[in-house]
Amino acid sequence: MTNIIVALPELGDAKGIKNVLVRNGFRVTGVCTAGAQVIGQADGLNDGIVICSYKLTDMVYSTLRECLPPGFELLLIASDHLLSHCGGEGIVRLSMPLKVNDLVSTVGMMTAEQERRRRRARLKPKVRSAEEEKVLREAKEVLMVRNHLTEEEAHRYLQKCSMDSGTNLTETALMVLSMMKG
Repeated sequence: MTNIIVALPELGDAKGIKNVLVRNGFRVTGVCTAGAQVIGQADGLNDGIVICSYKLTDMVYSTLRECLPPGFELLLIASDHLLSHCGGEGIVRLSMPLKVNDLVSTVGMMTAEQERRRRRARLKPKVRSAEEEKVLREAKEVLMVRNHLTEEEAHRYLQKCSMDSGTNLTETALMVLSMMKG
């Protein structure tokens, strides 16, 4: 689930937006009035959405955006006059006066995009270092010589042992090397 932080200079307004979002099925992890509070909360999280106004009690939206961790997006709520001068990477704009339906659909769109990004990152194959590749190659060679396996069979054997033991492939290769050479 996506982390949402609401940051507005008036605490009552921020709580109102939080309540609207919670009623519509979103999880709001924090309500703040200052940018420093937002940064403090965001530092403990990997990614999320910050809903804020043009100006908070201690900084403007652009300064806040620069201080946020890379996985965060900003939903800027301001008047049309201010929004015409605002923008940038990772900033979605919504004009005042705010319509509940616009807020909910925009946050829903941003949440869906964050979920897609998270899923893509999870599905991306892990790149092995040269050292890990070397260990795997050595373990396969030992299995090929000792057990008269092809490289493909040795690789499948390592994969099966890895899955059975719940360790990653490199750790399994190291275990095979220590058993076979020892």
